Amino acid sequence: MKLQDGDRVVFVGNSLFENDLPFGYLEFALTSRWPAKNITFRNIGWIGDTVWGDARSYYTNPPTPYELLMEQLTKANPTVVVVAYGGIESQEGEAGLPRFTEGLNKLLDKIQELGAKAVLLSPIPQFGAPSPEKLAQRNTSLELYASTIATTAAKRNAKYVDVFKPLQEISKKEHISDNNVHLNELGYYHLAVALEKGLGYAARPHLLEINLNKNGVETTPPVQKGSWDAKQGSLSFDVEEPILPLPLPTLQKDDKALTVKIAGLKKGIYALTVDSMQVMAASAKEWEKGIVIKHTPSLEQAQKLRELIIQKNGLFFQQYRPLNRTYIIGFRKYEQGRHVQGLEDLNHIIRWIESQISLVCAPKPHTYGLILLK
Repeated sequence: MKLQDGDRVVFVGNSLFENDLPFGYLEFALTSRWPAKNITFRNIGWIGDTVWGDARSYYTNPPTPYELLMEQLTKANPTVVVVAYGGIESQEGEAGLPRFTEGLNKLLDKIQELGAKAVLLSPIPQFGAPSPEKLAQRNTSLELYASTIATTAAKRNAKYVDVFKPLQEISKKEHISDNNVHLNELGYYHLAVALEKGLGYAARPHLLEINLNKNGVETTPPVQKGSWDAKQGSLSFDVEEPILPLPLPTLQKDDKALTVKIAGLKKGIYALTVDSMQVMAASAKEWEKGIVIKHTPSLEQAQKLRELIIQKNGLFFQQYRPLNRTYIIGFRKYEQGRHVQGLEDLNHIIRWIESQISLVCAPKPHTYGLILLK
């Protein structure tokens, strides 16, 4: 999926999207892919929601929960809508499929009416249950709904991304959920990777590899060029990453961080510098094997971008789901309706943060160096 300049991507669905608000991984994955384009995002995910908007109920009625879902989707002004439903509905099993399919098609009709493209995600698996039998039963139901979503997407010529199987495989090796139902930070990291792969994006580079030999310095992208002074035992090379790395989750494994491999060094201890700042020292043998670098300027920039995304989404959440909605825009707005202007004024701050996001999301070139210490 290729995003265009001026696109507005809207995430609509259940807890899969709302629970990513403290992490910002899904938006980061797409934002960082198109650093030169003006693309904005809105997350209107709602915990416990269904294709009929069942969780979006307020004391104010009208609008009904479904009408509110349609209203929020329309107001978000999307050009691309990423849809994640089916997790709640799957609890009804096969008997609930006809109503789910009807609601999903009505939602897709609305997206088409708005002139937007739809990307459909499968539900995620459940990761644990009181017994293996119950877990298998639950995941069978989730896979049934995933299959229905895939079939619906194919009939409507919409993009479908299966995140069920990738996350189920990862969960066998890593702890990606704290309650067996929802993803934790590490889970959202892997969900972002699965989304990128499902959309056909190339994997983000995790390896800087250099080989020193009699012909000089051999490099592979994103290393652009290198120079080696054999007498001084010093190496310099430029790195131009095509996109920023995904920020590392708190519960991380080394394979998620940058690895630097340098072969052909003479025996000794060498210090690695990035933009003249020393970050690591290791032996020639260790550099040849590969050293994991968990702190780089690119990762710092990526974390800053993610923090801006989280800050912006927090303000938007406050705007479209104010805690005292009933008093500001509901049936008791005669009491505090004057505060509606304050909600609208948040747009100025949101747009300013989006301007900062556009300044931060493009990767910068960096110069790496290796110096012989002893």
